[in-house]
This record gives sequence, structure tokens and C-alpha cells, in this order.
Amino acid sequence: MLVFLDGSHAFGFDMLNSEMEYSPVIACRRPFLFLTCLRRGVKFPPRGGRTGRKNPGFSRRRTQFPVMKSPHIFSSESVGEGHPDKVADLISDTVLDACLEQDSASRVACETLVKDAHVVLAGEISTTAQLDFDQIVRSTIREIGYGSAGDDPVFNAESVRILNFLTTQSPDIARGVDAREAEGKDGAEQGAGDQGIMFGFATNETPEMMPAPVMFAHRIMQELARARHTREVDWLRPDSKSQVAVEYGEDGRLTRIINVVLSTQHAPDVPLQEIRRYCKELVQRVLPADLLRSDTEFFINPTGRFVVGGPHGDSGLTGRKIIVDTYGGMGRHGGGAFSGKDCSKVDRSGAYMCRWVAKHIVAAGLAERCELQVAYAIGKAEPLSVMIDTFGTATSISEEEITRRVREIFSFKPADMESVLGLRRPIFRRSTNYGHFTKPDLPWEQMDPTRLEALRS
Repeated sequence: MLVFLDGSHAFGFDMLNSEMEYSPVIACRRPFLFLTCLRRGVKFPPRGGRTGRKNPGFSRRRTQFPVMKSPHIFSSESVGEGHPDKVADLISDTVLDACLEQDSASRVACETLVKDAHVVLAGEISTTAQLDFDQIVRSTIREIGYGSAGDDPVFNAESVRILNFLTTQSPDIARGVDAREAEGKDGAEQGAGDQGIMFGFATNETPEMMPAPVMFAHRIMQELARARHTREVDWLRPDSKSQVAVEYGEDGRLTRIINVVLSTQHAPDVPLQEIRRYCKELVQRVLPADLLRSDTEFFINPTGRFVVGGPHGDSGLTGRKIIVDTYGGMGRHGGGAFSGKDCSKVDRSGAYMCRWVAKHIVAAGLAERCELQVAYAIGKAEPLSVMIDTFGTATSISEEEITRRVREIFSFKPADMESVLGLRRPIFRRSTNYGHFTKPDLPWEQMDPTRLEALRS
């Protein structure tokens, strides 16, 4: 038995029978729950029992949990391009794009490990492209801002040692992905490159249809990068992180920014007061003024010193910033990383497709908030399941009808996703930093007017 407190009512959920009941006995079987209900002024309608009256919003066929609208605070973070995990991500995506520039049919799964003066490449690549991995790695590190010993005495483009453990794709995996018949394979269509689940999310909170906390954190990082690359100040260094806590009101709308955390690597001789003054002003010019209050707290370089950073300070690994890459924790994540993977890996293409469809649902006015989940089996073209959740914000039609229209209008087959989104192009290093779902020029962020109209009708 689970208990949900929704405003001033208590609900008991019978997990064995998938039934939602109004019941003070069931909902408050334990004393501390009963006291919690009393303190919150919970009203207990007459007990109906398992054969009594059910909440008409819940059914054995599909149970929808109450949407909590109470005031709450939600925090999300972002990281800069010099963060060690993002250094690894960008190297992996640069390798991917270099393959696709020469061979659009490349199969790429490139992982990168960075630590101190070492860069390790590992994974599987099957391509006709001829690549200079040494040049790719060093130019990427230089572009980030670790060009020479003057930028970092340990990790820099001139002195890193590169170890390459890349091999070709397993033929057992390739036979499932290839668009051809194979013994034991069901059909000749291109199948998913692996099993797994992927999610996509969209909300009308921001113009980007992204959750506000993570979007605000990205904006801080983007402005800090701009200031560093243009040398607006000369003491900024590549490694940085931000975090923003946003308060939501009873109506689920943004009310204010509670606090901001910003840590940036810097030159050794700059005064802490100068760092804090400059960074606070930077934050104030990129975040909405109407959400910043006199009591908004700023935690800037809280340790007082951040000179040793990047892969010199911490190891970095491809795929360790999957929440930063997506929805800041507000939307769910299937667990598969994006960077370094070509689009035959549904970890990436499936997540991009789900985002594209969720964005269309919100843009079409069918819901204020939407999440999709798809699931695949390796070698199979059709997804095993497609789930759509609007969190109770569907505006005019049911979730079942939204799902029916989506399945009619969009195809989740790997080959179709590659085609409609143009994923065989070298566009992926553009997605690496500041969120994969924040740049309007990327194809999975662009709206299709024809599909929008079809969803509405």
C-alpha cells in the first residue's frame, strides 16, 4: 500500500489490485502517516473498501497518480567545455564527425578517458574514413582552451600522450543493424543497435521548451565561455560548473530563483573578490531579472580557489554528464550516453526522436508538459513499446488519442529516424556542450509544420 497526499485529500494505492481508494483506514494504516494527514488538514471521504467507490480518475486499465502542485524547489546543473567529462565528450564527438565527413555509413562507438597528461581512446569504429587521431585529439584540446603549458602545465595539446584502443564493430552486432537478412534475424530491415529504453521531454516553461533550472544553468555556462573566448577578462580558464535552484508555486509556475552556484577555474593571481564580483554580474545579466530577488543567494567559487582544474584536477570520461546533456533531472533518462555514438545506436537517435516528438506535442498545444518513452530490442526495427505521459496537462484530447496520432504521424524505426532527422551528417560536436536539446539549428529541435498540423487535426 502506497499513500499519496494531493492537496487536502489522501489516497491509498493498492499495488496488488492497481486500485485507488478513498480510505482513511488504508491511507493511514501507520500512525506517523495518520498524523501527517492530520497536520495537513486531510479530508477523509467515507470508506468505500475494495468493492466500494473508486476515484473515477483511476481505473484497473491504467492508473494515473495525482499530480502534486504544492510549492517546491528544483535544482539543475551545467558544466563548461573544460570540465574533464566534457573534454572527453567533445573528443568522442569530434572523432564521430570526422568519420561521417568521409563516410556517412560509419559505425562509431568512441569512448574517451582523460587524466593528467593522458588521453585514452577505446571503442569500436567501422568506417572507410582515414583519420589522424593524434591531430583530432590535440586540435580539440586546443580549441577548448588547453593549448599549451601556459594554459595548464599538465594537460595541454602539446604534451598529452594519446593511447588508441579502437577496434572494429563486432560482426554479431553488425548483422542486427545492417539492412539485410541474416540467419536468426527477423526480416531484412535495419534494426536497433542494442536493446534499451530512451526518453524525450518537453515543457512550455522556456522558449526552448526545456525545464527552466537546467536552461538557466546552461545560459550561465555559455556566457562564461563567451567571456573567456573573447578575453573579456583574461583570468578565466576552461573548467567551470553552474547550478540553479528555482522555486515553483502552487500552480506549477516559476516564482523565483532561490540560489545560484558558479565555480570557475581561474588564473592563480586574480583576487577572489574580483572573481565573485564579475561572476555575480555575469549571472545577473543572463538570468531573468523578474526571478532574481534581493534574497537570491550567490555561491561563487565557494572553496575560495580553483586553479587546478580540467583533467589535471579530475579524470574525465565520455558519457558521465547524461543529466546535464538532457533535462537536468526533471525529465527521465534511459541511462544511455550520447557522445561518440553514431545514429545506429538508438541510445542517441531514439532519445533525439523522443525529444522531437515531445516538442511537437507541446508546440501543437496538446499538452503543457510531455514525456515519451520508447524501448527497443537489438536487431528489431519496430520499438517494443511507446509511452506518452502528459502529467495531467493534456489540454483537449486524451493521452490515448495523442499516442494514436503520434504512432500514425511519426516512425520510430531506426532507419526512418536517421532519415527524417538527417543523422548521417557530421553535426554532433555541435550538440556536445550546454545540452543536446538547446540549439535551435539542430534538426531534432526544429518543428515540422505539416506534422504539427496533423497532430492538431
